[in-house]
Amino acid sequence: MRKQSGFSLIELLIVVAIILIIAAIAIPSLLRSRMLANQTAAASNVRTINTAQATFQSTYPSVGYADSMVSLGPGIGNQSCTAGATATHACLIDGILGAANPSTKQQYQFQITSNGGTGVISDPFIDYVVSATPVSATTSGNLNFCSLGADLVLRANGPPPVTAPVTVAATCAGYSAIRN
Repeated sequence: MRKQSGFSLIELLIVVAIILIIAAIAIPSLLRSRMLANQTAAASNVRTINTAQATFQSTYPSVGYADSMVSLGPGIGNQSCTAGATATHACLIDGILGAANPSTKQQYQFQITSNGGTGVISDPFIDYVVSATPVSATTSGNLNFCSLGADLVLRANGPPPVTAPVTVAATCAGYSAIRN
């Protein structure tokens, strides 16, 4: 008899089959965990934007609330905040959220829509809607988030999520409030 010096083909196929079965069980759980992490981060970012809006409104009362993510952040092109904050780039949120309107962070698209006023001294922005919409309903998250400047309540809608950002206060008000 010849001495065997390795694994047989059957043994290798059994090991590969076991690894595939374990992967088939683990990967869907990993994807669900990732979606939940994206949703949690989106809710947290909406709360951060609400806090930044309150700070902006008290710092620049003649403007009212910020009319875009760019006004709250460092601005387009991530302008330096060392030169000082202004009403056009207040440096209150990070450069990912505050670089564009809408902006995308952690598989969610964030947008601010100002309501009421024109943003000038005699007519400041009196309200806003901030929304967080998943980039993909199957891999990013299955909830939409929004909040109004009038009450700062975080609201959610879904599943399935709406594919367009919420820009109307009445639509956001119809979402379910999330308790802290």
